[in-house]
Amino acid sequence: MSEQRTNPHVPIYYLSGNHDIGYSGFHSIHPKVISRYEKEFGPRNYHFLSGEVDFVVVDAQTLDVCSGGAKQSKERASTWEFIKTLSSGNESNPKVLLTHIPLYRPDNTPCGPHRSSPVINQRIYNAAMDQGIRYQNYLSKETSDLLLRLLKPTLVLSGHDHDQCTVVHSTTFGPVTEHTLGTISWQQGNLYPSFMLMSAGPKLIPNSTDSSHGVLTNLCFLPKQTHIYIWYIFQFLITVLLLVFWPTNGLSSLPYMNKLVSFMRSVGAELFSRTKEKDDEEDGEYEMVFDAEGSMHLVKKSVARPPRTNSDSRNVGRGNIVARPTARKHQTEPDSSVLVEMGSETPPEDGGKLPRPSKWNIRKVLQRLFRVVQSIVVIAALNVPLYMMFLFKDWIDR
Repeated sequence: MSEQRTNPHVPIYYLSGNHDIGYSGFHSIHPKVISRYEKEFGPRNYHFLSGEVDFVVVDAQTLDVCSGGAKQSKERASTWEFIKTLSSGNESNPKVLLTHIPLYRPDNTPCGPHRSSPVINQRIYNAAMDQGIRYQNYLSKETSDLLLRLLKPTLVLSGHDHDQCTVVHSTTFGPVTEHTLGTISWQQGNLYPSFMLMSAGPKLIPNSTDSSHGVLTNLCFLPKQTHIYIWYIFQFLITVLLLVFWPTNGLSSLPYMNKLVSFMRSVGAELFSRTKEKDDEEDGEYEMVFDAEGSMHLVKKSVARPPRTNSDSRNVGRGNIVARPTARKHQTEPDSSVLVEMGSETPPEDGGKLPRPSKWNIRKVLQRLFRVVQSIVVIAALNVPLYMMFLFKDWIDR
């Protein structure tokens, strides 16, 4: 972030949240969190102009006081002073209010079709001994009304809720739409992470005099991360099953694979022989023959083929004498003393004992499991570092 601030290609604007500086009940005890945030990210309250639209960034954690009436801190005083100073400025440009904590809304207010979790109602917890607010879901009604009345924004963008919520606030100067943006990470309780694109400019909608038309928003959803992990798990299970049940001797050891290979070879041989006969016919010689009427016909010449010799015959000398093998005598039946019963086990020549079938099966299973574990270790060694590198690539210091 420091590199991007020193040489920025795109301006970056920061908004403080409760996980950055805490609520008033926290930074009143630990004031260093305020100075640390301002040192690293800049002021907590500021505004900037983009596309003839004023963007107002407010530290919402310092706006409210606890119900016990704790004394006003200097952080709260500086925030309200910034808001009152800005309210008396230029009102010709539309304003967009950026706040981490959403504005007040009545309990069970509908949040629109894009919300995936139940609506969260207002909760405010005060710290002990009236030292400030320890937690709150929304700003109080008094603070929200005063904030809208002073700034008169055309749009409010907030967060903190980790889920989508779109509400419309009724004010004396007209309705104000607030978009509470969901988290961009599914690990924070939202299975549908998202972000919002916003366009700011004076002529986004031609021939429009409404100042709210100077800002257009578009909600963009990211892929559902749980589906991606389910797909990873499915691929892992398929890999394990293939490693477990894949034949040790290859596909040729399967019962029907040899028949399939023989069939494919016979089909290939038949196609090749047909092609060869066709080529022989095309390469033959033809002779022109004229009939009695003078018409010409092409007649293929007969090709003299050398006589085929029997593969079993062999020449033993000069002349035409051919030696042929004599007819084989009928084989005599084997002696009964040579017959071996198939069901009996034949002892090895060295006199050792054959391994029992049960031990042999256990050995094969252990060998297969060892091969599966070894393959999984190799796959993990190649993929896990690559996945971790992509997962934490933004955390690596350049």
